[in-house]
Amino acid sequence: MNKSWKRIRTRIRNLMKLGVPEWQAVRWGFTRRGGWHIVQSPILQTTLTNERLQKRGFIPTANIYKRFSHV
Repeated sequence: MNKSWKRIRTRIRNLMKLGVPEWQAVRWGFTRRGGWHIVQSPILQTTLTNERLQKRGFIPTANIYKRFSHV
């Protein structure tokens, strides 16, 4: 979750856009944890997958490592 997701209403709306059911979006949207703590939570592990990030143009770190690890 990035810093623009500070408001509860915004978190819930964006989680629902990512395909999270409404009841779960509300449950996760009310978390008081910060972004660093949420990284290992089911919130991001189920919504922001590697496939979704690749569609947006991000390159997975594992691919970069594989490309340069033979050096």
